[in-house]
Amino acid sequence: MRVKGVIAYDGTSFEGFQRQRRTDNTVTQHFERALASLGISSRITGSGRTDAGVHASGQVIHFDLPSYWQDQSLEKLRIHLNRKMDAIHVKHFSPVPPDFHAQYSARERIYRYIGRIGEGNLFERNYTAQLPIADWEKMQRALEAFVGTHDFSLFMKSGSDTRNFVRTIRKAYLVKDRRHYRIYFHADGFLRAQVRMMIHAAAAVSAGEISFEMLQEQIEAKKRCITGLAPPQGLYLARVIY
Repeated sequence: MRVKGVIAYDGTSFEGFQRQRRTDNTVTQHFERALASLGISSRITGSGRTDAGVHASGQVIHFDLPSYWQDQSLEKLRIHLNRKMDAIHVKHFSPVPPDFHAQYSARERIYRYIGRIGEGNLFERNYTAQLPIADWEKMQRALEAFVGTHDFSLFMKSGSDTRNFVRTIRKAYLVKDRRHYRIYFHADGFLRAQVRMMIHAAAAVSAGEISFEMLQEQIEAKKRCITGLAPPQGLYLARVIY
């Protein structure tokens, strides 16, 4: 039986979501060890990878339960797994058709980036970013420039095996209150570190470090004008829609 799970995790504790050769401290490897302790040798597949320090409140995974577990309650499995993991929490499990795929079946992914206005406080430094925004109107205009279907090859971290760089961003906007701002991106998918690179570039426009026209050139994959990543602490994979 194929199982779909919605999980949350504290990215501070891990070297990213995806399985790696150089370390076993990833979300995937911790989750699979918890499954193995229950006699389930299945590997998990996620809706997408997140970098070290990046969090998730709505990551989606799938895996296949062996036949001897199929008579067990999925709620019982969820409770057992949550007892075995500290920085990963299973929100819920549900049975899905055998052709469901956490990555390829997804229609939309939503990322949320939370930044502090002012100094913030000591206890939220791992969960919000210290990325000052100089001009809110310029920042919003820069974010809106990303909306549409573009070749985002100049907004991708090296080391990816991706060959298709075209993604469609449906929404990009920010909201703020007295102490925090939140940036949202809705898209069919993202390249490696794309969200952090876009936020860094938009913040540079707001600060006058690059012009709006320079940003537009990079979005059109004509010329790389800026590199760099926004701090990972404020980034959350918030929701995946199927």
